[in-house]
Amino acid sequence: MPGLESFSLAVILWLTLAVVFSGFIQGALGFGFPFIATPMVAMVIDMRTAIITVLLPTLATVVITLVTSGPLGPVMKRFWMMPVYATLGALAGTWLFVAAPEAPYQLLLALIIIVYLNLDRIARGDWPLIKRHERVFGALSGATAGVFEGTANVAAPPLIIYYLALGLTPAMLVQAMQLCFMVGKMTQFTVLTLHGGVAAAQWLATLPLCVIAVVAGVGGARMRGRIDAAMFRKWVKRALAVIAFALLAQYAYQHLGRVF
Repeated sequence: MPGLESFSLAVILWLTLAVVFSGFIQGALGFGFPFIATPMVAMVIDMRTAIITVLLPTLATVVITLVTSGPLGPVMKRFWMMPVYATLGALAGTWLFVAAPEAPYQLLLALIIIVYLNLDRIARGDWPLIKRHERVFGALSGATAGVFEGTANVAAPPLIIYYLALGLTPAMLVQAMQLCFMVGKMTQFTVLTLHGGVAAAQWLATLPLCVIAVVAGVGGARMRGRIDAAMFRKWVKRALAVIAFALLAQYAYQHLGRVF
């Protein structure tokens, strides 16, 4: 991946805009950086380079979100195994991405989100089965999130579906997701570095974007405390719908680009 200095001014400005917008949303909702930044960046550079470009900025915003979300004790006590499941899933997903980077991962994830949103509307958000078998579904959602982290660069939807079904408070939901995001991104970074052919210079080229992402994330985090629980759940579900649309648009853009 070339350094930022090798991009045109228009591309650099677009990358900066994508990082600022994505960082602010990440700070405000506790998730969102990769699913917004990845398709925006992929509009001006190839998908593989886009994933590499946003990986470290994503990790930076995850750390900032975690730091600004309060004490971690209750979340660690209840969900300490979720990062383990996410790590295993991210290992499998990143290996899968390296082996088959052209598979339609975005399309599959978008379809899962659409099905969930329609089922959730029918069931009015009441998922007693998940509450009765919290550990089983925890392992499933954590591993699934890791797989999509490594393939589509988006881990949030499976985790959001699981945590919303458990009825977590906004603060606990945000903290629980960050734990999985952190280990997922670190695993993805390690595999891409050791086995994906990504050199240290390529990672260093993204450090300016990390700084921009952190500043935007802090700004977004200041707004998060002003959102009540009911409104937070509503905005999270709306964000899921936007994720699905963005993934479908990204898939269509890439597919049509190859055809034409």
